[in-house]
Amino acid sequence: MGNDFSYKDKKVITIGIVRELTGLSERQIRYYEERKLIFPERSPGGSRKYSFSDVELLMEIANKIEDGIQTHEIRKQMLKEQKKQSQDEIRRKMIQGQLNAQFGIRKN
Repeated sequence: MGNDFSYKDKKVITIGIVRELTGLSERQIRYYEERKLIFPERSPGGSRKYSFSDVELLMEIANKIEDGIQTHEIRKQMLKEQKKQSQDEIRRKMIQGQLNAQFGIRKN
């Protein structure tokens, strides 16, 4: 996903549509939210809103559950991936900063 905010990340899809797209029940989707695997936004009226990225993530979660992986293990994997992405982003920024310094490029 990176820093680019695209249509895939906009939280506009209702739980009913997510249910239709994923084949999961509303109960399953809410359970994954309770287990801190998915983070929908709430509309002013309190309805959950999901993004296309959330739908993709729910499909990955459902496949892992089907393969017998427990939700706490999935969460641990997700945290590990997020940490790696953060480290990769820091590394990228450091390299970019070094290149900018080397070539005299300054950000204003």
